Amino acid sequence: MTVLFAVVTCALGYLLGSIPFGLLVVRLVTGQDVRQVGSGRTGGTNAMRAGGLGVGLLTTVLDMFKGALAVWLARSLVVALPWIEVLAGLASVLGHNYSLFLVERVVDAAGRGRLQFRGGAGGAPTVGAAFAFWAPSALIIVPLAAAVFYFMGYASVTT
Repeated sequence: MTVLFAVVTCALGYLLGSIPFGLLVVRLVTGQDVRQVGSGRTGGTNAMRAGGLGVGLLTTVLDMFKGALAVWLARSLVVALPWIEVLAGLASVLGHNYSLFLVERVVDAAGRGRLQFRGGAGGAPTVGAAFAFWAPSALIIVPLAAAVFYFMGYASVTT
């Protein structure tokens, strides 16, 4: 039964993580496809490039929420098995990085086709999952990320 719960929570985590909030928010606000801007990723940093600070922050918060929600769902479905919570959080990050909803067929120079899953870099859902695992981690992660961003000037380095 434990294996079944692990599979279900991982599947839920992956599906939650696959929701491309950056693509959705940027398209709603600007009409652009965030994948055609900057790095081509769908995360908060690229959403900020495409739609401005507000769009980037909203995307980041939504991406953090999906990582946290995966952990909270695992916790509510399976009490006292923290390793399943970790798997659910990891699955949400994998879903964010390799979204089920952003699959493309890519053809190489030899004419061979393959499927490519696109998404973000995984920073925001990782942070969201960390907050859900242990809320005081915010006291460590937020100031550290702010300092790195301030001194380096690149959000991608902060990730």
